[in-house]
Amino acid sequence: MIQLGDAVPWFLPGAAISLGVSLAASGSVSRILGVRRLLAWLIVVGLGLILSATLTPHRDALECGAASPGHCNVSRIAFASAGEYFAGNEATGNVLMFIPLGIMIAILPRSHGKLIALLAAIALPFAIEATQLLVPVLGRACESGDVIDNLLGTTIGQTVGAAAGVIVSRGRLDRQIR
Repeated sequence: MIQLGDAVPWFLPGAAISLGVSLAASGSVSRILGVRRLLAWLIVVGLGLILSATLTPHRDALECGAASPGHCNVSRIAFASAGEYFAGNEATGNVLMFIPLGIMIAILPRSHGKLIALLAAIALPFAIEATQLLVPVLGRACESGDVIDNLLGTTIGQTVGAAAGVIVSRGRLDRQIR
């Protein structure tokens, strides 16, 4: 499996910038979403890491000036096979990258902010692939399969976050009953 830092050399600088931006933005995001600053920070960091991994130039674009061809591969419009997801390949990374964001959004209290965050998380893979298509200098490939994998990651994260919320709530209820 190719390492992200090898294929996307600007990932680590992008991640560092994401950490700084998230520290600066977490207070505002916290107020907007009505949550603690730590949760807001985790959401902004998660978003920054996704953007650093997907919208910074690919190594080939930096070294050779190779640009993406300006078309989108729409050959996969369904889930990959279970074997592909467990193989530790690009599909695996596309799913794993969105799980933390899904978890953090699931933890948000019910509000308009949560709905907007969820809708934004659903729109994000489409926006990423559109950007990869429309900005060929990034040397990225637009692929419909990536959207499917990203949405699967968000869904898994939402499920894990919701389950964790139920477990925590039941634990609180049990303590109150005793």
